[in-house]
Amino acid sequence: MSSKLIIALDFPRAEDALDFIQPLSPETCKLKVGFELYVSAGPDFVKQLVAQGFDVFLDLKFHDIPNTVASACRAAAKLGVWMMNVHASGGDKMLRAAKEALADFSNPPKLIAVTVLTSMDQAQLATVGLSYSPKEQVQRLAHLTQSCGLDGIVCSAQEAEILRKQLGDDFLLVTPGIRPAGADIGDQQRVMTPDQALDAGVSYMVVGRPITQANQPQEVIASINNA
Repeated sequence: MSSKLIIALDFPRAEDALDFIQPLSPETCKLKVGFELYVSAGPDFVKQLVAQGFDVFLDLKFHDIPNTVASACRAAAKLGVWMMNVHASGGDKMLRAAKEALADFSNPPKLIAVTVLTSMDQAQLATVGLSYSPKEQVQRLAHLTQSCGLDGIVCSAQEAEILRKQLGDDFLLVTPGIRPAGADIGDQQRVMTPDQALDAGVSYMVVGRPITQANQPQEVIASINNA
């Protein structure tokens, strides 16, 4: 059975990330490359991870005019990534353009959309002019994303249970803010343990520092996979 764990490679340099993943297996985890590492290491680093057999989630959260996002999605797909994301708040035209950009690929990456960042709570949403609660805004953007034909969304595990009921079993729910019991929550506001997240119906769990900064990373990986 494929692992539901995605490890966030939150490292400043390719060398650090490669040292970390050297003992890891593609059977026990997938890997996420975000802004810092992608800007530092570039597309060749992503290709290197793919060549080692890892499923790579390219977490660049594209958000621009539809044509620009479509071009970015095509470029990302050529790297061989397993999954990529855009911002759902870019609207339906942007979302549809992103999806259509992948239509010509024989094995296109999964395309998901970010709803509300897990670092944002009610007060943070209010600062950008939104009066909805995080849960309400996530649901609005999740339904928009599904209507545009994308594969799933990024959301908090706290919204997963109701979204799973609303959106069906095939729609992907990818959840950052996963923290093993007793771990520091860091800058995340809406968190769950792996057991709680799986019970809520998440498809994939994104975990970074609780693994990458652990004394025994493989023990943490095993405990999450056994959740």
